Amino acid sequence: MKRIAFIGAGIMGKNMIRNFLKKGIHVDFYSRTKENALDIIDEGANWCDSIAECITNHDIIISMVGFPSDVQEIYLGDSGIILNAKEHAYLIDMTTTDPNLSIEIGKEAKKRNLHFLDAPVTGGDESAKNGTLTIMVGSESVDFERCYPVFKCLGNIIIHEGPVGSGQKTKMANQIAVAANIAGVCESLYFAQKSGLDVNKVLITISTGAASSFQMDTLAPKILDEDFEPGFFAKHLVKDMDIVHSEAKNINIDLPILEEILNTYRKILDEGYGDLGTQALYKYYDKEID
Repeated sequence: MKRIAFIGAGIMGKNMIRNFLKKGIHVDFYSRTKENALDIIDEGANWCDSIAECITNHDIIISMVGFPSDVQEIYLGDSGIILNAKEHAYLIDMTTTDPNLSIEIGKEAKKRNLHFLDAPVTGGDESAKNGTLTIMVGSESVDFERCYPVFKCLGNIIIHEGPVGSGQKTKMANQIAVAANIAGVCESLYFAQKSGLDVNKVLITISTGAASSFQMDTLAPKILDEDFEPGFFAKHLVKDMDIVHSEAKNINIDLPILEEILNTYRKILDEGYGDLGTQALYKYYDKEID
């Protein structure tokens, strides 16, 4: 693997591109706004004017964009990946999106002799920087094996979950746990503050015991520092929870904890906090948003 095409250069995408560059892999990439990607251009990535130009003659095409509507556009649009990729190319969507959309893209890809893998990730921006993402893959087994070296450039836990769509469904299970964990961290710190405790001491105490978690370790210190910059956008977690909520309806199950957290996050989005990090949920408690 000497070169790849990459679609998307947001918080996660930039760091993923950097990991390929560090390994001496040439990266052609496309993003909507060139000005927002000047840093990785300076680092050696090649920006292209269009998706079609970006993916021409590439065997490996990766996407990491924001919302299901973006995924649909870049794969199924008239100037998108499916209609412009070379035959037998491997298409890897690492966006968190609707599993049914992944299944649809997989079917369209197969019609054109293309290989599609849905491979959402977890671990946040720090894991993206360090190349230690957890990657959950939905694909045919042979395609997973073929693309494993690609995934190894980005992550250290890489699991084939099943056929196309399985990666996204696994990510949905992940996001249920993540949302509940973030809410628990925010509520815990708020309780400690209102109880008159030294919140920094409380964090040191509880983060070393049974309450320890990735969210506690990474987000709680940011909350105490009033640092709400995004490692993962609040609006993207809402998007993920909306997908889970829809999928739960499709399979006729109730997720009452998720529904409560989703409704709470929608309130902070209404306050204009969607472009902050997921830890901005603390503002719901701190400002007592109705």
